[in-house]
Amino acid sequence: GFLAQLKPNKTYLAIPTRPPAKRTINAASEETINMAYQIFGKRLSNVEYLIGYEGNAFAFSGNVEDDLLSITSVHPMREEAVVELLKKADTGWGVVEKLVEDGRLIEVGYQGRKFYMRKLPRRIRKLAEGD
Repeated sequence: GFLAQLKPNKTYLAIPTRPPAKRTINAASEETINMAYQIFGKRLSNVEYLIGYEGNAFAFSGNVEDDLLSITSVHPMREEAVVELLKKADTGWGVVEKLVEDGRLIEVGYQGRKFYMRKLPRRIRKLAEGD
């Protein structure tokens, strides 16, 4: 098939581990992920899962506000990852509260956890919601 012709060095099967842009997106079941793994594994070498959380080891540049906005523009951060970054910066939760208050950061829930993400501009948010 098409993927085998590409001859990838590594193939990843991924599920959302953070809140997706569309609320209707959910992770596949373990059975579905395993079935995909078995199918891909027959035709491709080095198939791996990307189904877990990557941890809280985010870099700190010296400006915690900019760091939070920069990281959360790429993907949402778990609450505990934000706490770890604030510890590195030797600063308190007030930074997060200010960013939320200013409308630059939002708190979202996903699979029983709190995440923080950069607030999308209105135009992009409408596209994501299908308006």
